[in-house]
Amino acid sequence: MDSEAVQHGCAHYSRGCSVVAPCCGQAFGCRHCHNDAKNSLEVDPRDRHEIPRHEIKKVICSLCSKEQDVQQNCSSCGACMGKYFCKVCKFFDDDVSKGQYHCDGCGICRTGGVENFFHCDKCGCCYSNVLKDSHHCVERAMHHNCPVCFEVRDLRFNGTFTLNVPIS
Repeated sequence: MDSEAVQHGCAHYSRGCSVVAPCCGQAFGCRHCHNDAKNSLEVDPRDRHEIPRHEIKKVICSLCSKEQDVQQNCSSCGACMGKYFCKVCKFFDDDVSKGQYHCDGCGICRTGGVENFFHCDKCGCCYSNVLKDSHHCVERAMHHNCPVCFEVRDLRFNGTFTLNVPIS
């Protein structure tokens, strides 16, 4: 069987493995699949939770179903479980056209190519190189509450969100 011809992954990523959630012991295509399932309205609010992604210790190879420690290549069949692999974030992705890279300062993987961004230690975030000479620092910019609704948000991990604000 040609492992390159096998369609694998989930709705979020093309990859050759599932992750075993350390919080509930169940296997999911990725952390987003887990969070979508465990935070849906059908789940009792007391049981809702998000995966602690840096604590993932086990993955399951999509080709041979071997459960194993987090690593780029399957310990059983040798299949590559992700052309991009980050051991820190426990992240796998076969679509390397996104230009993924791990930023130690942010503590997460980012897209867009490391050569196109710089990390501002004061802000605690990566910005486009276009802003390098004009960037105005805001200490821990991505670690503050939402400036609109004041809800606690860690924008590094939750990404963007939409507010439905009536306009008078």
